[in-house]
Amino acid sequence: MGMDKKEKKQSSQRPAFFMVLQKSSLNFLAMAPLLLGVIGLVGLFQVLVSPEMLASLFQGNPFLDTLIGTFSGAAAAGNPIVSYLIGGELLDQGISLYAVTAFLLSWVTLGFIQLPAEVTVFGGKFTFYRNILAFLFTMIIAALTALTMQVLS
Repeated sequence: MGMDKKEKKQSSQRPAFFMVLQKSSLNFLAMAPLLLGVIGLVGLFQVLVSPEMLASLFQGNPFLDTLIGTFSGAAAAGNPIVSYLIGGELLDQGISLYAVTAFLLSWVTLGFIQLPAEVTVFGGKFTFYRNILAFLFTMIIAALTALTMQVLS
């Protein structure tokens, strides 16, 4: 007896699944050194840069603090949970909510350290547009958040 349609379909899907699994595994292995490098750089930054060092960057001007917070958060890039701790330390040291909000948003959404990995995975054009939009919206959202908190308090 021959195989019916259902059995033929199942047998033809199994090799396709294994081919996709193999190709995905090879892609991951090819990206592994780049990912390890990014993780290493992020770890070094978190160890070498303290909240006190970050606090010394801010001037007290809302626009400049937002800009500096955005750039420093983008350069820092790391785990969101750590960013909340650093943000709390910055607020305790009297840094403006503009700067801290921009720092937190850019820490999570931007990441200059991660650009090579992002370009490799998503392509240059997508990475460029995503980072430009994330930068602009980080500045806008930080300003709106700080203004909203001023109105509410």
